[in-house]
Amino acid sequence: MEEESVEKAQAAGRQPRTFTLDVTGARMGRGGFDAFRQSFEAQTGEPWPLPSLDLGKRGGFRIRVRGAVAHDTLISDVYSEQFLGQPTVARESGDRFELHLVRRGSWRFSSPSGRGDDVTVSAGTFIARRNNPPLLFDVRPGTEATVLLLPPEVLGRDTGGRPVVGPSDSGEMRLLTAHAAMVRETADDLSTVGLRGARDALIELVRAVLRHEFDDTEPRLARALARAAMDLADEHLTDPELSPATLARRLNVSVRTLHRAFTTAEESVSAYVRRRRLERARQELLAPLGRPTVSELAARWHFSDSSHFIRAFKKQYGQTPANLTAASEERTRRPPIIGE
Repeated sequence: MEEESVEKAQAAGRQPRTFTLDVTGARMGRGGFDAFRQSFEAQTGEPWPLPSLDLGKRGGFRIRVRGAVAHDTLISDVYSEQFLGQPTVARESGDRFELHLVRRGSWRFSSPSGRGDDVTVSAGTFIARRNNPPLLFDVRPGTEATVLLLPPEVLGRDTGGRPVVGPSDSGEMRLLTAHAAMVRETADDLSTVGLRGARDALIELVRAVLRHEFDDTEPRLARALARAAMDLADEHLTDPELSPATLARRLNVSVRTLHRAFTTAEESVSAYVRRRRLERARQELLAPLGRPTVSELAARWHFSDSSHFIRAFKKQYGQTPANLTAASEERTRRPPIIGE
């Protein structure tokens, strides 16, 4: 999908807004950051100032990044195999706001002099801060994070300019994460006006995270709210209490607001949950070993009984669970045909 989007952008005579950088190769060693910088500038075509890093004796720079540029904001998903370095100047050019949301591993921020704050952001938490003064980065191998770079005024008066650390599972952060993912995935397909709107919504959601509240009547946030609800539902498909009411409560919105947001998704909240549960049931039916019975699947995925499950399954897939498993077993028994 991303490659197709890049091709569309190039065909339209426009610099691709998405980029992929990979300097995880073992031979990169200490030259990884220089290779990263060159590739970054070539792909983004933007004057994004990167920090000047001293990797030291133990340092190294091996990371993989998938990201997108939306005007004066940048969204990236980062995987780090090795990242330990400190800035080489007292202040960086290109003052900006940074938000690091760590999904796996940890990311340590500390003062090179040892006299400032020392913060380790572990999985499930985030830090929002200005990039000046620069800090030493010590990233645990295998760390995965979403990193946002935005104009410095985003922090504004909400925090007094101080760094903010918090959990990643708040309703506001879930909306921000969902929206950032959508922008990164679709940036090359958006019009200039659409990209500006996506950028403005991104900044509004960051401010919502800092304020611990957001305007649930803002129409630009509807798609992000629906995406966040879908992601949350996917995490709790086996929960018997999963419902529009529980999703709305976790996201700090009314049920009415949640239903209104799902008009952008072309299916209701309940329809989405039912479809995803049936998809999971189908995966289990196609498993070569330990295949559950229909009654077990109906109970596991919270259908009232086997008959209800079978009807819903046939409506979605055009065949019953029994037809599906029989066809799967037939394909397994059939000897391969040369040339297939």
